[in-house]
Amino acid sequence: MLEDIRRQVAAGAQHISFGDPDFFNGIGHAIPLIEEFRREFPDVTYDVTIKIEHLKKYDDQTPKLKSTGCLFVISAVESVDDAVLAALEKGHTRADFLQVAARFRALEMTLHPTFVPFSPWTTMESYLDLLRVICEEELTENVAPIQLGIRLLIPEGSRMLELEDIHRAIGPFDSQSLVYPWTHADARVDALAERVQEIAASADREKLTRTAAFERIWDAAHQLAGVAAPRLSLSRGGRPVPFLSEPWYCCAEPTSDQLISIGKPKPAVAAPTISREGFV
Repeated sequence: MLEDIRRQVAAGAQHISFGDPDFFNGIGHAIPLIEEFRREFPDVTYDVTIKIEHLKKYDDQTPKLKSTGCLFVISAVESVDDAVLAALEKGHTRADFLQVAARFRALEMTLHPTFVPFSPWTTMESYLDLLRVICEEELTENVAPIQLGIRLLIPEGSRMLELEDIHRAIGPFDSQSLVYPWTHADARVDALAERVQEIAASADREKLTRTAAFERIWDAAHQLAGVAAPRLSLSRGGRPVPFLSEPWYCCAEPTSDQLISIGKPKPAVAAPTISREGFV
């Protein structure tokens, strides 16, 4: 792995991404690796993907990430509903996530939780609860707006197909998109998912801050739920939150914008290596 990093740095990379979600599963390998990384490349930063269960299990090693140049940690939280987390077999609970989030705040480290907020188990109430948790945990700038509009992806062979709740929601397999399309029993939930995706796309075009986009989603979610939206009091200052410009996806159906863009050529990348200037 270090040899691959040497090649990237030689090509001009100033930041490296370790994308394996089981990075801390081999803790005996991971810690020596990032220590050697720091010794050999003291001016290069990195981000890493680590499961919540491993961040909790190896809590004592978390400061080592910061001291070796880690800018942020990505973790697939998926939900803050324990019943959904159990169905997804995530290996962590709501309380585990809150514990990890508190630990990162105490260490002044950046945690980027990712979510799949729309599934057949989602309710309007559980979605509003997710937004409240993100707000209370001071994570509005840490969560890409599109993360709040992601729908559960159910491909062929998915273990989700073993669950009766999923069977009731899905339609016939779509051989073109290679997924089982599904609809929610509560039409308001599907309407909310579509609305959140629209807000995320609009916020990206307008170059809004993540917090500003969150406020729009907050208002829209409460409106569709038919309840008054409590007034938000969100911090707009403090420590900058680094993140890559391309949101990280997991278990996600394509959004409407992504489906429309299929077949269009991607613009040429002028600087294929990652530099610190590539962070927002």
